Amino acid sequence: MNETLMLVLAGAVGLVLGAVFFGGLWWTVRQGVSSPRPALWFVGSFVLRTGIVLAGLYLVGGGQWQRLVVFLLGFVIARFLVVRLTREPAEIPNSHAKEASLAP
Repeated sequence: MNETLMLVLAGAVGLVLGAVFFGGLWWTVRQGVSSPRPALWFVGSFVLRTGIVLAGLYLVGGGQWQRLVVFLLGFVIARFLVVRLTREPAEIPNSHAKEASLAP
């Protein structure tokens, strides 16, 4: 396959696996805080999420550092996207709230 296409695919896989990793982390925190055994949730989730990402990294990398860099770039971009999408409504900046807080 064309190397450019492989780099694009590596970035796409990085985005998907990053979304799985950080989305899974968000879900685990939500489930773990209300669980009677939170350690089981956190440890199990960590092992599963890390295993999935490392397997994907190994398969996509193919021994080429360029693919690894693009994969990791997609992974980091996914982190920012998941953080933005999973914010609580109270955490989202609102221009009206700023104006209200400035009132005497």
